[in-house]
Amino acid sequence: MSTNPTDDRPPRLAFGMYKRFLLGVLVVMLSSAATVASAVLLELKDDTTLFFKNSQKLEGVQGALDGVDAGGPQTILILGSDRRFVDIKAKTPVRSDTIILLRLDPDKGATSVMSLPRDLKVRIPGHGTDKINAAYAIGGPSLAVKTIRNLLHIPINHVVNVNFGGFRRAVDRLGCVYSDVDRRYFNDNSPPFGGGPNYATIDIKAGYQKLCGQDALDFVRYRHFDTDLVRAARQQQFLSDAKDQIGVGKVFSDRKALLKIFGRYTQTDISSDQAILRLLKLAVTSAQKPVQEVRFPGDITGDFVTVTPDHLRAVTTRFMNATASSGSRGSSGKTTTQPKAKGRRTSATLPPGLQLAPRQGEDEAVQLATKLPFSVYYPKAVTTDGQYLPDHSRAYDLFDRGGHKFRAYRIVVKTDDLGQYYGVQGTNWTGPPILDNPTERRRMGGRNYELFYDGDRLRLVSWRSGKAVYWVSNTLLHTLSNKQMLALARSVGRVR
Repeated sequence: MSTNPTDDRPPRLAFGMYKRFLLGVLVVMLSSAATVASAVLLELKDDTTLFFKNSQKLEGVQGALDGVDAGGPQTILILGSDRRFVDIKAKTPVRSDTIILLRLDPDKGATSVMSLPRDLKVRIPGHGTDKINAAYAIGGPSLAVKTIRNLLHIPINHVVNVNFGGFRRAVDRLGCVYSDVDRRYFNDNSPPFGGGPNYATIDIKAGYQKLCGQDALDFVRYRHFDTDLVRAARQQQFLSDAKDQIGVGKVFSDRKALLKIFGRYTQTDISSDQAILRLLKLAVTSAQKPVQEVRFPGDITGDFVTVTPDHLRAVTTRFMNATASSGSRGSSGKTTTQPKAKGRRTSATLPPGLQLAPRQGEDEAVQLATKLPFSVYYPKAVTTDGQYLPDHSRAYDLFDRGGHKFRAYRIVVKTDDLGQYYGVQGTNWTGPPILDNPTERRRMGGRNYELFYDGDRLRLVSWRSGKAVYWVSNTLLHTLSNKQMLALARSVGRVR
């Protein structure tokens, strides 16, 4: 599996919610530029003091960090440590589970964020070649900083180390997050089901649902029968959902409790009033600029993620020279109309990579229709490598934030690409958050569709019928083309 810069897939990075809370002020400043003012700056300094009062100072990294000129740009390294009960019991060295770089530069058009794959093959100073997260296990944050700086040849000014316990508690504090779960995630570590003691237990079923605390953490950290790149995409999906649903007002109003939570689970070198104030002022400048998520290029090579020198130089340049995106995330939101197709859809009218298989889809849907009070739609087309998964598809109860119960179903289709599943979702909850902000509305074949883009790729295509809503979900890496997504949506039929 390759993710070189010439691919047309949009960036899918682990832009972690806990990272946005870590430096309290950055959270509020970067998320609510309109509120930034000198009075707020003073108030946030008090909040930042609260954060650092509850956090621990990270020792032994000062010699590895680069100095910061007054008013100059800063690069912050965020490390999410992989510390579980099984690791503590076995005295296993702690590895950095998530590695994120954040670049604040007042002279650039955007704030850049880049996630480094934990399985990236690198040279660790004094310790040979290994996965990049091994640097943390061998020499802690100090060696992690040196390894990353030697890899990218960029300055790193500050480092923040986070335990995932803060993530779990913050999700609960914010009221949980609705997310579109692409398939069933299961591991119980016991024969014949388990993947072994090295994998965390998890049991999250497919379908749109509310994920809280431990389930949310299990979902974003899952890595059994998966790849590093797919896992980062899953994190990005969940945390994008969180950002859209929670809102700035909730974060700001509850910031003191959140700062205490993350303070207890955070270590950082940032401790002096001067360093905090300098970061605050830089955040004020950066708050009015967009965030550019820089996708790290990589290829899956055995147990490693590898990158060519040319691709590494190119991505480093993009990270250090962020610009506001000139592209569109889709259309302007207006309704467009496509001419109606004449006659029935045939294999010849489908885009490459799709084929008609109505019987397979109908067989899957019939099993679900008997359990639901609304019509079940199923795709009559399927990808040429697609395989329906009856043990992942299901009908289930879905609850809104007020506790009202609705019914829902999910049909899951697996592709040949590792960790890539797409599906069809339906529910009689007509206002799920996932459908709040369509990028474009389009009429095709006599039906009105709502299109949701991520970058230039379609993430969802939805429609309404009767008292229910439905959508087709792309894979986590958005491997289905826009034409394929539209064709799948247009191919749906209803169980009668």
